[in-house]
Amino acid sequence: MWLGNLKAIRNTLVRYYSRKAAVNVRKINPKVPTQQAYSIAQSLYDIIKQNGPLSVSNTWIQAKDAGIDGLNSKTHMKIMMKWMRGRNMLKLLCDHVGNTKKFLHTTLPEEPRTDKLENEKEKEKPRVKKRKKHPVKKGKKLKA
Repeated sequence: MWLGNLKAIRNTLVRYYSRKAAVNVRKINPKVPTQQAYSIAQSLYDIIKQNGPLSVSNTWIQAKDAGIDGLNSKTHMKIMMKWMRGRNMLKLLCDHVGNTKKFLHTTLPEEPRTDKLENEKEKEKPRVKKRKKHPVKKGKKLKA
């Protein structure tokens, strides 16, 4: 009985400690000065926002057509997109099509929809505190 429990504990520990740590995308080096990185990021953001969710290859084609200054290669664009994900400018989506996966980059929603928030506020009724009723003891009558 003890031997079975020890094996289960060992297997759990092995599984836990054999996982790779997630990449810290906030510490990605964009390989250009910060000011230039932000201008490249804004250009890429505009391309993705205009053309909807795009794969890396489609984004590269659009970026070449737009002639973004500072992008040296497709690899540099991938690093920039990872840097943008770390700064919550982009979101990476995964589409499952049969046995294949397709990864798409999309922009995050900029602002919450204010019309929905206003409707919810209008629907909310102000809370009215209800007074507690005093319990009536058996055998006693209330005066009218």
